[in-house]
Amino acid sequence: MPNPSLFGTLLQRSGLASWSNGLALSAVVALAATFVAEHYGGPKYLYALLMGMAFHHLSQVDRYSAGIEFAAKKLVRFGVALLGLRILLSDLQDLGWGGVFALISGLLLTIAFGAWMAKRLALPRSLGLLSGGGTAICGISATLALSATMPPSKEVEEMTLLTAIGIAAFSTVAMVLYPVLVVALSLNQAEAGLFLGGAIHDVAQVVGAGYIISPDVADSATLAKMFRVSMLMPVVVIFSMAFSGARNNERGTDKPTKRAGLIPGFLVVFVALAVLNNTVELPKVAVGFLSDLSGWCLVISIAALGVKTSLQKLSELGWRPIILLASEALFISAWMLGMVLLMRQFN
Repeated sequence: MPNPSLFGTLLQRSGLASWSNGLALSAVVALAATFVAEHYGGPKYLYALLMGMAFHHLSQVDRYSAGIEFAAKKLVRFGVALLGLRILLSDLQDLGWGGVFALISGLLLTIAFGAWMAKRLALPRSLGLLSGGGTAICGISATLALSATMPPSKEVEEMTLLTAIGIAAFSTVAMVLYPVLVVALSLNQAEAGLFLGGAIHDVAQVVGAGYIISPDVADSATLAKMFRVSMLMPVVVIFSMAFSGARNNERGTDKPTKRAGLIPGFLVVFVALAVLNNTVELPKVAVGFLSDLSGWCLVISIAALGVKTSLQKLSELGWRPIILLASEALFISAWMLGMVLLMRQFN
């Protein structure tokens, strides 16, 4: 029978003991958020954020703080790395060149628009890039992935939380309103799928909006959305390279060309899994398990981020970030709708 004292000593030396309380708290919040989402509907990430914020006082307690920090900053990288298994480049051939161009251009222009709009609103450029990337790619998952490439700071945590809340809110509104617009404009199945899949932020809301119209539209919308998800890989690489200098400065070094600073380990795993998933037929059970594990890591991380964040401090950020997120949502929807109507003229 194992010696309890020896086990305790090993646990202490591994650092797991100092993480256990905060990590367990974040996991319980994530479980509660997932339960509510599965039984009553709605985005589990938003529930995890809001529920986590209710326990903010525990982030100041020593026995919880280390685990909360671990979940918010380290566990998120593990979850993002496993997102590589969701990337399927085979989706490209089913969209057609017009659809591919519309989605890629919409993504790039939305990120650029976010940076431009942030400057107009006197907000940090990094907030414009982060919110633009989250809006343009795949919502909260992309927001967490992109924020992981930025130098860790309190400002980045606040920006990540604010972006996640805004994206969840505007994506839910879009899920309700955009199908009405599809019907009003008499878009066909392909057009409706491209518009919904290209304009709505989160995957769940894309599927929900599609099913409001028909299962066929839901399939087309999901296809367009998953192509946007596949663009996460190159965008994360670009963000990682762009912020490598800032990360090195954060560590107190002036060597931006250092390989460890330029390419984080989680990004190497992300790209490797994406390449592997598109070149080798991996066991479906393993892919399914790791995809679920990725989802749990992300929802636990965002619950921890919620615990770390003070609602009072968040409210002090003012109205400008809300205007930024709303304008980005309107921009990508206007672009995708314009492209759909333009493509109609050539068909």
